[in-house]
Amino acid sequence: MVPMASASVESPSSATPPADSVPTPSAVPSAATTDYRHLPDGRPVPALPATAPRQVSFGVVLFTFEGAQLAPHDARPKQEALKLANRALATAKDDFGEAVKTGDPGSSVDKGWIPRGVLEPAIEYLLFTLEKGAIYPRPLQTPRGYWVMRRNK
Repeated sequence: MVPMASASVESPSSATPPADSVPTPSAVPSAATTDYRHLPDGRPVPALPATAPRQVSFGVVLFTFEGAQLAPHDARPKQEALKLANRALATAKDDFGEAVKTGDPGSSVDKGWIPRGVLEPAIEYLLFTLEKGAIYPRPLQTPRGYWVMRRNK
């Protein structure tokens, strides 16, 4: 499977995981402090619930930045990538396909199926606990850049 990139998007409250299992979108960790063993709010990644699927289908809008994995040598600054990801998130709430058109290469409405154990622990937890059709409510920093992320199935 091809390496994936991370981002996030918002979904209606009925499509999000229970409040006690989803971190509040309060802080964006810096690249220097992000170890991906912690959720965006700083809590350690809990075990996936027994109800979590073994694999999910998802879409992502990717915005690479300087220092991200696989970023081109002329990649944009991290703050600029975050601004673009936030704009894409606003678009994705109404039309995920249109948001994908604004992302970097690697963005896709459907990245296909991904099993557990491939993504970094925090990213995997957030993706696998999203409801089907939901968009994570904020851009998600990953080693590959910011993701606006939707769980398809």
